Amino acid sequence: MNTMPHELVWGEVYFPPLLLVVALAYVLTILTGSIATRLGLHKYVALPALAELSLIVIFTGIIGQFITIF
Repeated sequence: MNTMPHELVWGEVYFPPLLLVVALAYVLTILTGSIATRLGLHKYVALPALAELSLIVIFTGIIGQFITIF
């Protein structure tokens, strides 16, 4: 018997678990980007938007390993 819900409920609105994972990945990407900027690593990135998108995908994959999204 699977007791894990397939969606998150907030009031009367249902959200897919992947939305939570992507939101958490975006927050981690912002934190990683601000730390990289403070350390001066931002000058080594040629395409910042592509690097940010790549970090979101990487963090989503990592978090998805620990949180059941489907």
